[in-house]
Amino acid sequence: MTLHLDLLRHGETECGGGFRGSLDDALTASGWAQMRAATTEAGPWDLLVSSPLRRCADFAAELAAARGLPLYREADLRELHFGAWEGRNASELMRSDAEGLGRFWDDPYAFTPPDGEPLADFEARVLRAVERLRRDCAGRRLLLVTHGGVMRLLLARARGLPRRALPQVTVAHGALHRLRLDGPDWREL
Repeated sequence: MTLHLDLLRHGETECGGGFRGSLDDALTASGWAQMRAATTEAGPWDLLVSSPLRRCADFAAELAAARGLPLYREADLRELHFGAWEGRNASELMRSDAEGLGRFWDDPYAFTPPDGEPLADFEARVLRAVERLRRDCAGRRLLLVTHGGVMRLLLARARGLPRRALPQVTVAHGALHRLRLDGPDWREL
């Protein structure tokens, strides 16, 4: 059965860009505005599903209350854990670990940041969550409020891109994308 899955990336956070991963940053006023603008004319949805991290969950709670929708927090839709790179940006890493950063950008499945989550493990947990949603919510329209890494993974799969292309998938703050999952067929709308 078909699952309609809209993906919303959290907006700008108080601590800025870089490798935020499991850090629990709050949204800025601009970040709230980005997410509100993306959802004003979007929907309808039957259920909201959110990462438990504040930058997603706080907005999801507001939207669920405003639209009278059930909200489910799904821990497996949290961002990739970047280990020792958490809270750092690319320019910092270019000074301290340029080789590692280059290897990660070249093939994130072949290189894991120190003490980080392997991308294959991240992929498995995100896809398990999506499979649970497909099983439990087939025929419904869902909004997933989540992170750039989760969205890159799902969009790359829907676009039929190879694993190495994951870093080239761009997802802006507050971006909204639509997917349709029909069994093994994933399509971006």
